[in-house]
Amino acid sequence: MSRPLLRGVSGGVRFAGKIDSWDDSQMKEKTEKEDLDKIRPSPDHTHMSFRFPFRLPFLDNSPSKNSFSENSFATDPYATGSSRSRHKLTLLFLKFSLVMIVILALTGSFLWTISITSSSRGHIIRGNRRIQEQLVSDLWDIGELSLGASRFKELDFCPEESENHVPCFNVTESLALGFPESEEHDRHCLQGSRQNCLVLPPVNYKIPLRWPTGKDVIWVANVKITAQEVLSSGSLTKRMMMLEEEQISFRSASLMFDGVEDYSHQIAEMIGLRNESNLLQAGVRSILDIGCGYGSFGAHLFSKQLLTMCIANYEASGSQVQLTLERGLPAMIGSFTSKQLPYSSLSFDMVHCARCGIDWDQKEGSLLIEADRVLRPGGYFVWTSPLTNLQGSLRKKENQKRWNFVRTFAESLCWDMLPQQDETVVWKKTSKKACYGSRNSGSKPSLCSKAHDVETPYYRPLQSCIGGTQSRRWIPIEKRPTWPSRSKLNSDELAIYGVSPEDFAEDTQNWNSAVRNYWSLLSPLIFSDHPKRPGDEDPSPPYNMLRNVLDMNARFGGFNSALLEAGKSVWVMNVVPTSGPNSLPLILDRGFVGVLHDWCEAFPTYPRTYDMVHAEGLLSLVTVQQRRCTLLDLFSEIDRLLRPEGWVIFRDSASLIEIARALATRLKWDARVVEIESNSNERLLICQKPFFKKQPN
Repeated sequence: MSRPLLRGVSGGVRFAGKIDSWDDSQMKEKTEKEDLDKIRPSPDHTHMSFRFPFRLPFLDNSPSKNSFSENSFATDPYATGSSRSRHKLTLLFLKFSLVMIVILALTGSFLWTISITSSSRGHIIRGNRRIQEQLVSDLWDIGELSLGASRFKELDFCPEESENHVPCFNVTESLALGFPESEEHDRHCLQGSRQNCLVLPPVNYKIPLRWPTGKDVIWVANVKITAQEVLSSGSLTKRMMMLEEEQISFRSASLMFDGVEDYSHQIAEMIGLRNESNLLQAGVRSILDIGCGYGSFGAHLFSKQLLTMCIANYEASGSQVQLTLERGLPAMIGSFTSKQLPYSSLSFDMVHCARCGIDWDQKEGSLLIEADRVLRPGGYFVWTSPLTNLQGSLRKKENQKRWNFVRTFAESLCWDMLPQQDETVVWKKTSKKACYGSRNSGSKPSLCSKAHDVETPYYRPLQSCIGGTQSRRWIPIEKRPTWPSRSKLNSDELAIYGVSPEDFAEDTQNWNSAVRNYWSLLSPLIFSDHPKRPGDEDPSPPYNMLRNVLDMNARFGGFNSALLEAGKSVWVMNVVPTSGPNSLPLILDRGFVGVLHDWCEAFPTYPRTYDMVHAEGLLSLVTVQQRRCTLLDLFSEIDRLLRPEGWVIFRDSASLIEIARALATRLKWDARVVEIESNSNERLLICQKPFFKKQPN
């Protein structure tokens, strides 16, 4: 393995000693005050003081005028004293000089902006951003002198009841606040719903087994589940588990009992395919599995290169999402009740519901409309339920009425029902927009207007109109390239998203290089105690050292693509921040999984979800915007999501990386700053979360 193009820089946070207080006598201060009163202008006149004459919007996050905001940005750290100490005067003079330099720099940048042509505006924005980031760094250094080591007090551990807590999901609190019972499982991010503390793992927590062993065997202590919940019958996949002393094993790969394989084979036959291995050639790559049990359907299809995203309600115990993630499979909390999902329209090739607990006939069909919105043209809606059993439940009048509503409403959505088998029904969404116009005049639901047809909604209320028809991405799955060619978009496809082929190619090349360097860097860190002789190359980490990866600022999904190109057996949750450009449609169309998210809110998943968290350019993105939260909020949320001994990689400007390193010490992370030789203005911050074990009572 070639040597990395990176070099480590050992470093820690600079701590400054406490500055001596002034000791002038009160009499001298009083006399001086009287002299000043004689020459001081009236209060109506503006006077000069050694304070910041301006405050950048993105720096002001604290209600206090003379303190540091929790995101480590200084707002106004000076307090004018009562002495003429030479040391203090010198310090004040340096501070005033700094302010004047910044004012001159910003003024010069503004005048320069006016004088040049519009073709250079991109360079101006980057130049201004560097000035702002340098100002942040300078203010941070001054803050260190002002506050000293007390600024970097480590966070406390959360109480025991927080070990499986997910902010924004509290059924009792939701009901107490007046939300209807049908919405008690919904996501409600209220003010103060998060706390800055470190979530400890359960007492007997163990590091998950390496992939692919961990797909079928997990540690019981790592998840909150009772023996009764394991043994009780539920969905098809819930029944395929075996509880042993310390482990839960899943029988999805069993030769003796392989119901998942039979079930997926049945679905393929209903579509007209020989078996599930042909789903990929039929245009199916990404699947949204609603109420996924414990992920066995997705685990089986993963071997066929199909990517299944599990969503289910928040559950305090026996969570489908928590167990699916523990198996190393894609999952997130998603309530299919009153809000639209944070996915782009036309983004999944199949929507699957096997006894998922969703009453599709409720809410006047709006749940079916949402399923239609996220489904690509030509995609499939698969529903397995006793309600569809012609020999059983349909004998009851109420069940017959409910089934008739779903079947009629699906027809009004331009879904074609395929031949039914047992309790499973498969519909195919139309590939032709003309179908909607051929319906009877005044047919419901109507098509959404352009103003209401939002490409990527963020937890908006469910709609009563058909979405996605206004999108340029209306392309039938049969006409899309099959996987893995789908991930390599051509120029015509890129034009839909407003991305040039040159930018896309450059992004791909940069990330392929970055992933090689990341792995070269992580090798000696992970195997630092590995015996080797002087001159030997660092040992390569196992290809399966990571499984669940979170990319907090995914852009084009280049990090995801590069990991797969390098042969890493991972899946990546690609997150597109709501505060930046919306590139989520491009990511989902490449055959990856992703979601829109506001990083001032808690991510909809359980603690200890990801083996690695990656954030490239995220700090720069959040510092130039008016924020409702602090960087400490962001970092404590990352700690909640990260598994013990998991890794965090920040890539950003040198000044912001210094701030991030200081915050990492507060979270008790092991941190190392790494220079990037090809770009002197950027740094990497590599952190590892220690494994803090809770002691038994």
